[in-house]
Amino acid sequence: MAAITYDMEIPSSISANKMFKAFVLDGDTIIPKVLPHAITSVQTLEGDGGVGTIKLTTFGEGSMHKSVTHRIDGLDKENFTYSYTIIEGGALDVFESISYHIKIVASPDGGCICKNRSIYKPKGDAQVSEEEIKAGKERASGIFKKVEAYLLTNPDAY
Repeated sequence: MAAITYDMEIPSSISANKMFKAFVLDGDTIIPKVLPHAITSVQTLEGDGGVGTIKLTTFGEGSMHKSVTHRIDGLDKENFTYSYTIIEGGALDVFESISYHIKIVASPDGGCICKNRSIYKPKGDAQVSEEEIKAGKERASGIFKKVEAYLLTNPDAY
């Protein structure tokens, strides 16, 4: 089966700079704080946080997967872009690779838009349902919106 690519855009009233800092640069701390039942921790296993860094994300009880390990493939702090690839765990029993590309752009109203491209390459003839893709989109959007809510209730955090 060919790679499955989906694009998603999520608007926010938070500025691009503030959202990138919270969602990407400080996400290892903020995301487990705002979603403790879903993500219990994010640990750096190797690297300094830049390209090539390897991180382990541990999920909460009841999650479909225990953990995933990912590698940072791109990080541009000036242009607010971030990309990473899952290299171990999670859904890699069905997928050959899973990669994510995030770009946070300023919107005319002073907020931002999170542009997210996800690329799933299934193993062999593995089938992926529309429901599974929809669930992945909803999880990604939910994480972004939780970080946004945190920033709205803690405006001096950044």
